[in-house]
Amino acid sequence: MNKVFLLFPLLLLSCGPISVELAEQQCMERARLAAGPRGEIAIGAGSNGPVTAYRLEINSDFLTGRDPSQVFETCVVSKSGELPRTPLYLQRGWRG
Repeated sequence: MNKVFLLFPLLLLSCGPISVELAEQQCMERARLAAGPRGEIAIGAGSNGPVTAYRLEINSDFLTGRDPSQVFETCVVSKSGELPRTPLYLQRGWRG
């Protein structure tokens, strides 16, 4: 029974905020989806004939017209408790 009480504080710590840098990395995908839908199409041939596959991702931020930089900032603040250190449009790898 005492082991449960020792694990409880560790579980609470795992629910806490993450670093701003990690939050920025995690929030980039949400900002990309706010900028526009993403998808892919695959076409090929197999032993049973033609094969096609597709995937389309659309999120509510895009559908409601939210600004990707605002989506990014809100996401970072909710995950880390701090404002982003680098704005979305200056993030490495951002292609809006």
